[in-house]
Amino acid sequence: MLMETNAPSSQFPGNHSHTNITCSRDNILKTVVFPVLYSVLLLVGLLLNGVAMWVFFRIPSRSHFIIYLKNIVVADVIMTFSFPFKVLSDSNMASIGLRIFVCRVSSVLFYLTMYISILFFGLISIDRCRKTLKPFKGTNASRLTRRKLLSGAIWTFLLVLCLPNVILTSKTPPSKHFKCSDLKTKAGLLWHEVVNHVCQVIFWGNLVTVVVCYTLITKELYKSYSRTKSHSAGGTICQAPSRKTTRSPQQAKRKINANVFLVLAVFFVCFVPFHFARVPYTISQTRKVFDCKLKLFFFQLKESTLFLSSLNSVLDPLIYFFLCKSFRTTLFKTLQLPPGTCSWLTGRGSEVDTGDTPLRDSSASI
Repeated sequence: MLMETNAPSSQFPGNHSHTNITCSRDNILKTVVFPVLYSVLLLVGLLLNGVAMWVFFRIPSRSHFIIYLKNIVVADVIMTFSFPFKVLSDSNMASIGLRIFVCRVSSVLFYLTMYISILFFGLISIDRCRKTLKPFKGTNASRLTRRKLLSGAIWTFLLVLCLPNVILTSKTPPSKHFKCSDLKTKAGLLWHEVVNHVCQVIFWGNLVTVVVCYTLITKELYKSYSRTKSHSAGGTICQAPSRKTTRSPQQAKRKINANVFLVLAVFFVCFVPFHFARVPYTISQTRKVFDCKLKLFFFQLKESTLFLSSLNSVLDPLIYFFLCKSFRTTLFKTLQLPPGTCSWLTGRGSEVDTGDTPLRDSSASI
């Protein structure tokens, strides 16, 4: 995983050429603006993810979708707890010992949870695609068990992958102005480079998965819309006049279909900009092809897109609310709100818990 401190030079693996100390990155954007933004993100993230975790602990894991969402909320909570250390480090308020902790632990956890979220976004996209193409296909206990084992395997794989980054970041800082790579052994630098390549494969593989799945979803929803439109054009439905204004089924269905694309929107807003910004930033740090101003620009671009990745921790609750009926039902019961609350947002009417069987994927609505 990538390592960041407020040191004035690069922390990317494979970067053996030191950035000129005069090309300082300690500007108001890094030392003031981003610490303030991350502080706000910390407060909002603790609130939203605290509520989300509390609600999910009350929901049984009866669908693939809920299993994936539970893993994401755990990853978001861990990511949120890494924000205070980044705030202190970036604002130059951290001691040398705390900055070492940022290099060894908190930054590793931040990127660990980012790529866990990316992997589960890919799995959610596959699940949404399956539900769209085969809406009446349920699940069973053995499939749920396999999804739980898969979730455990993902966490284990990434923990094993990033653990050497913690162990091999063991050198003593050469001075108070150090970068994370200064703390790494030779084997640590090599392993860190390997991890970055693996993370690139994870992102680009899941990007392709998300794009393919939502292309298929879009095609299927368009076919469904065309069929509905042709049926509507084929006859006129007579209804008794009513004083009560209600949303038509077609409008509600369009609202529900639009909600499905929240996963796609969050993925592209949070993860795509950072991984595209990493390409020129890595080149600027590993090759002498840019001057100081461009290096500083790419660093600020990387930090800005990294903040977008951090937004994932507060945008994910939108997915829980809009796409998971069990989450809404449990939340409304806890807050003692009527079942139809916020139906104008979700596109659904009164959402009374109908006692769906636990082996049906009824928790995730499309």
